[in-house]
Amino acid sequence: MSNTMKSIAIAGAVAAAMTASTTTTANAASKEKCYGVSLAGENDCAAGPGTTCAGTSVTDYQGNAWTLVDAGTCESIDLPAMADGTERKGSLEAQDRDLPA
Repeated sequence: MSNTMKSIAIAGAVAAAMTASTTTTANAASKEKCYGVSLAGENDCAAGPGTTCAGTSVTDYQGNAWTLVDAGTCESIDLPAMADGTERKGSLEAQDRDLPA
């Protein structure tokens, strides 16, 4: 392979890597942490003391466990009411509801 071809191949690989990195960064920027909306074991991170991170929530809609959602949608996610009929809502901050006993 000639030096010109090697240079073109390297430039193409660098451009592809930079595009992938930019796309990932843009996607992350359009997401936000939303507490209290994930089902048990489906959180992205933060599930309270004694947990390690992703997938460690133990109750549905656990208030101290977050999931990444599209920016601006957290507080409008449709969730079932609690057993006492109180409305559930997602929050941009950890909540004290639906915590494991």
